[in-house]
Amino acid sequence: MIQPLAYIHPEAKIAPNVVIEPFAMIHKDVEIGEGTWIGSHAIINEGARIGKNCKIYSGAVISSTPQDLKFKGEYTQTFIGDETIIREYATISRGTDEYLKTEIGSHCLIMAYAHVAHDCRIGNYCIIVNNVQLGGHVHLGDWGIIGGSSSVHQWVKIGAHAMISGGSLVRKDVPPFTKAAREPLSYAGVNSIGLRRRGFTNEQITEIQEVYRYVYLKGFNNSEALVQIELDLPASPERDLIVNFIRSAERGIIKAPSASHVDSED
Repeated sequence: MIQPLAYIHPEAKIAPNVVIEPFAMIHKDVEIGEGTWIGSHAIINEGARIGKNCKIYSGAVISSTPQDLKFKGEYTQTFIGDETIIREYATISRGTDEYLKTEIGSHCLIMAYAHVAHDCRIGNYCIIVNNVQLGGHVHLGDWGIIGGSSSVHQWVKIGAHAMISGGSLVRKDVPPFTKAAREPLSYAGVNSIGLRRRGFTNEQITEIQEVYRYVYLKGFNNSEALVQIELDLPASPERDLIVNFIRSAERGIIKAPSASHVDSED
């Protein structure tokens, strides 16, 4: 299952049923889980921990040295969960001493030419489309989707189930369950179609929409909106996730839509 023209460092730990194609390079201090496929010319660098049944396509570079001038060669790692697909020429840097690791969850799809910088934390079931560029320390919650050719500023947080349109410049945090679009990036409604596909009920989606009416459509500032939400709306996992995300958003959250762009569903 390992082609003779592949380079495998003798200290690498390769589980059973791993396929490594010709000209792939697996360096020392690498662990690859059972059933994973490594394409030709992929490079897996030191500190990589790759889960089961992953697919890493030609030219992808995993756990490369961080592109951070503060990095002094400290020992750091890259963790990739099970069933994740990394397409051609995607690059993923390992961590720095800020967090010591870069993390990508399970069942993710990282498309061609995307870049995931040092210390990023990507949840499960995320999709990062072609040419997306993530700065260092970006957080992407479970089921998050970032459209093609978008650029995400370092330290930005994107909440679970959020969807960002292609070509976006993401400078502020994007709250969970939302769609974000336009320039400058702004709230474009609740990701109701995605939520229905994932089993959210109509009642849950209506509740989420009501929370965001307080945040974006009733004229409150963020602090006032959070106070009113907690006074007026019953506690629930969805409400509390939104409130806690906004309350902890150190960079601030994306802006409200202009009057001409308000989604009909909201």
